[in-house]
Amino acid sequence: MLNLAVFISGGGTNLQSLIDSCRSGKLKAEIKAVISNNSKAFGLERARQAGIEAFHISQVVYPDNAVYINTMTKILEDKNIDLIVLAGYMKLLPIDIVRKYSGMIINIHPALLPKYGGKGMYGINVHKAVIDAGDKFSGATVHLVDEKYDQGKILIQRQVPVMADDTPESLAARVLEIEHQILPLAVELFIK
Repeated sequence: MLNLAVFISGGGTNLQSLIDSCRSGKLKAEIKAVISNNSKAFGLERARQAGIEAFHISQVVYPDNAVYINTMTKILEDKNIDLIVLAGYMKLLPIDIVRKYSGMIINIHPALLPKYGGKGMYGINVHKAVIDAGDKFSGATVHLVDEKYDQGKILIQRQVPVMADDTPESLAARVLEIEHQILPLAVELFIK
C-alpha cells in the first residue's frame, strides 16, 4: 500500500478523484495527509469528510522558514509518506523537501508541457494563453517535480481539442476532466 500526501491550495477536485480511486480499490494507496497553504481551501474540508488528516501549513502561520520546513517534514515522516502529490498546489515546495523526496513528488499541470509551464502559468492563465496562441489542442500533464518549475520528467499526458468557441473557462472544465482521469493513473506508476 502506497502512503500518499496530497498538497492542495483550492477546491480539491483532483484530491477527490484520488480519494474516490483509493476507496473503490482501483488505486492500492492510502492518503495519509492533505496539506494546504490556504486555510480556506475547500480541499481541506474534503479531506476531513473522508476521514483524512488535513493540515494548514503556510509561511503566514510559520514565518520562520526552518520551522515551516520542519513542520512539513515532520508530517511527511510521521505518516511514512511514499509519494507526494501536488494537486493544484499553488506554491513552490521548499527545495529541502524537493531534494529529500527526489523522484517521489508528482505534479499535475493543466497544459501539455513543456508548453505553458513555469512561473505565472497556473489556473485560468494557462487556458487563456492556449486560446490566445490559437493552439488546436490542450490537455493535462503529470510530471515528476524537480528543482525547476514544471520541468521534471513527464509521466502521463492526455490532450483535448480546443474548440473554436472555447473560453478559458470552458477549456479549463474539459482539461479538468482529463486531470481527474490521469492523476490516479500516474500514482499507480509508483505502486510496486
